[in-house]
This record gives sequence, structure tokens and C-alpha cells, in this order.
Amino acid sequence: MSNSKRTFEGVVLSNKMDKTVVVQIKESVMHPVFKKYHTVKKKYKAHDPKNECTIGDRVVICESRPLSKHKRWAVMKIVQKAA
Repeated sequence: MSNSKRTFEGVVLSNKMDKTVVVQIKESVMHPVFKKYHTVKKKYKAHDPKNECTIGDRVVICESRPLSKHKRWAVMKIVQKAA
């Protein structure tokens, strides 16, 4: 079993919780029957210990141990700050 953690890049939708941000991931997936690509969006709650992220930031999140009931991800770095 490999020890690498999954990482995603997404956009911060909400930062109203303390030390937590909601990140939306967009992914292009091929439909199994119609063979056309469609966009799948998914939201993750990620740990932001310093409350650095703002709405609209592009961030990289990675898997972590369970930090609360719904938090299983942590913000690794901010790729681009919101304008």
C-alpha cells in the first residue's frame, strides 16, 4: 500500500467557520453510456489552522486524519489569492 495522500485543487466557497473552509472541486468525468464529458462538482470541508483563506482563493487540499465529524482534509497551500 502506498503512503501518498490524495490532493485536489479547488476554490474556497465559504470561510465563515473557525479554522475551516469549504472548498469546491470541479472534475470532468466521462458518462459511461453516452461517452460525453460532464462536470462533477463536490464540496469538502478543509482545515485552515491560521484562517488565511478567503472566498475565491484557489487552494490545494490533501487528505488528513479525521479532525471533526465532517473534516477529513487540510489546506496545503494557497495557489492564488482572490482579487
